[in-house]
Amino acid sequence: MADRRYRAAEAGVLRVEPLGELTAIFDRRSMQTHLVVAPMPEILTALASSPCNAATLAARLADRFDLDGEGDATAILAARLAELAAMGLVEPA
Repeated sequence: MADRRYRAAEAGVLRVEPLGELTAIFDRRSMQTHLVVAPMPEILTALASSPCNAATLAARLADRFDLDGEGDATAILAARLAELAAMGLVEPA
């Protein structure tokens, strides 16, 4: 299966508020608030620059986190991207 590309919501659509270990993300389109933990907010931030797939996302996040950039990290990030898409916080590009 191909590594699907995702893009972040347009600027101003999501309001992201750190709450200690949790982060509240309010989606102005759906009027829903999602409570997430790392690395979800970091993924959204990394997607803000341009759409990418899980492998490219792993490379972008490698500087902040101890990631191998391939293998397990890519598979885990692909799953996290699918979860964010299911919540409506990212879209397929």
